[in-house]
Amino acid sequence: MRKLLAGLLATAAAVPALGAPVDYVLDPQHSWVQWEVLHFGTSTIRGRFGPAEGVVTLDRAAGRGEVSVSLPTASVSTGIGPFDGHLRGPDLLDTATHPTAWFVARQLRFDGERLVDLRGEFNFRGISQPLTLTAKHFACHPHPRLQREVCGGDFEGRLKRSDFGVGYGLPFVADAVTLRVQVEGVRTDAAPAAK
Repeated sequence: MRKLLAGLLATAAAVPALGAPVDYVLDPQHSWVQWEVLHFGTSTIRGRFGPAEGVVTLDRAAGRGEVSVSLPTASVSTGIGPFDGHLRGPDLLDTATHPTAWFVARQLRFDGERLVDLRGEFNFRGISQPLTLTAKHFACHPHPRLQREVCGGDFEGRLKRSDFGVGYGLPFVADAVTLRVQVEGVRTDAAPAAK
């Protein structure tokens, strides 16, 4: 009986308190932003930024949280060097003047403990616009190597590049840009992951 009680107490100590916010730092190996835009109504141009850096605070039991993510704009990559150089120029990303883009969200919508979407502001080229990222899937699990909880998922959002002063190529290159965001965050405190 004593062994059983000791085991239950140890398990309870390993589980985070309900309603307690938990902080996570984005893992650079698993945190990237891909983008897509239609080119001349024919094919889709794709590229990515990253790795993304940032912190996330989640209180899944209370249905609250905060997200703060930054992206180095000069990291843009399509796999075509000359095109990447053009994208970094002043008529598109203007990475020399605006080396970082940010996404900050303080409105996280949950269905139970399942994250549904993030509603916040995206700042790009010095302009902020509302942006909603919808969770395509989201999960938390104990990481076997790190011995800490990891939470992450895939998110999707859409914006108009003209809203951020990027009109180059319109209307031949579409205004609408689809963002596909993959992130994984590692819990920052020393508490072991719940099993």
